[in-house]
Parts: sequence; C-alpha cells; structure tokens
Amino acid sequence: MTYETLLVDIADAVATITLNRPERLNAWNRVMGHELGEALSAANADDAVRAVVITGAGRAFCAGADLQSGGDTFTGREDRGEEERAAVLPNEIDKPVIAAINGPAVGVGITMPMLCDMRFVAEDAKISFAFVRRGMIPEFTSHYTVQRLAGFAAAADVLLSGRMLLGHELAKLGIANEALPADQVLPRALERAREFADTAPVSVAITKRLLWESMDLPLPALREKEGELFAWAGNQADAREGIESFLEKRSPAWKMSVTTDLPEAL
Repeated sequence: MTYETLLVDIADAVATITLNRPERLNAWNRVMGHELGEALSAANADDAVRAVVITGAGRAFCAGADLQSGGDTFTGREDRGEEERAAVLPNEIDKPVIAAINGPAVGVGITMPMLCDMRFVAEDAKISFAFVRRGMIPEFTSHYTVQRLAGFAAAADVLLSGRMLLGHELAKLGIANEALPADQVLPRALERAREFADTAPVSVAITKRLLWESMDLPLPALREKEGELFAWAGNQADAREGIESFLEKRSPAWKMSVTTDLPEAL
C-alpha cells in the first residue's frame, strides 16, 4: 500500500513503519493515526511478518500533535471518538511491536510508543509527556502504562509536570528498554525484531495477549486462563515441532499461523 504519512518496508520478517512527515518533525495528524492503524493491521495479516518496528524519518521520532490548527487543534474530539476507538493500536496486534525512538518524542509521540511492547530510545532525545503544558491530558492509556512501568511516583512526576526528559532518563525510569546513540537505535530495534523469526508465531501471539491482559486480571483469573491456554498449546503442531527440532538440533519449521490458528479461548 501507498501511504501519505508513512513509509512501510518489509525485510527479514520485519515490517518497518516509518512516520514520514520529516518537514513537520513527523507531527501527528488524523491521517497519520488512521494510516498507522491500517499499516499495523496489514502487518498482522501477513504471515511473512513476524515483528513490527515503528520509527521516524529524519531527526525526530514524532513532535506530537500537528498544531497547524492553532487553538482549535484539540476541539471537536467528541465527534471523533468512535473513529479513533476503531483504529488499531500497537498493543492490539498479535505480533511484537518495537518503537525505535530515534529523536525527539513529545505528546502523542511518546504516548503511542507506550502501547508498543518494547522501546529503544536515542540517549540524547528530548522526551516530554507535554499535555498538561498545553491545557490537555495524557491519552492512549498512558496514565496506566507509565505507572505500570515506572511506578506511581515516577508517573506522577512525568505526567503531572510535562517536564522535558532525555532518552537516557527514560531508560533509567524503566519506560524504555535501552538508551543508545541515535544512529544505533533503529539497528538495535531491527536486530531485536529479527530474533522473533526463531519463535513460534502463535505462541508469541498468545503470550503477548496474556501480558497485556494481565494488567487487568486478578492473579487467580490469569492463572486459570494461562493454564487453559498452556494445555491447548501442548496439543498443537508447533509444540511437537519445537521439541523435535530442539532434540534434532535443527531450526524449527513452524506450522501454525496467527491469522488462522489462534485458540478460541483468546
């Protein structure tokens, strides 16, 4: 597909989605939000894609919402709720999604990556959950995700102040997996994404679902669901292939697809 605000490249089982408005520091607009959902859906439906990396063109990751509309930037949102709820987000697809935050990330430029499964960040990138400094509030469930990763005190610090952080501080807080020199961020994210080619795709999909759902499930409910899915997985072709390939000292040839073989219990 051809996109107005994105570039998409598929290589080595990884779909790289690049936010592509470098002249606006990849500022987020309605088209970008819609197209990102489409690109994530397409990657999820492609069995050749085992992981997704999201990065930014040029020197920024995403400078936040495009403010070209001035004071009306955030007006009329009540009329867009259903449309935005229908958009597919990184945590909603069945494949790992890694954010390669190669430069400045402000507002939605950091809350959207909070819905990715992993985050690598440029150590000197300027990061800000800036909403309260614009008369708005953080979105994309960042009140929840930041607190779960960094703890209440750190979440209160960064969300209530909207202060500027650097990438290395983001990693120190546990919000990013690793901070690196800017030119190493995308290569590291791609390196990690390619590792998923060795894993069983349906097993990864189930594990990702359980990770995200476990944020809301009481421990007994999680244990019950996990046990049911563990029993299901043990009876599938990929469990047999995983053991046999290990014993035979060869690479596994996975047989199951996330598009057709996910269990009904999910």
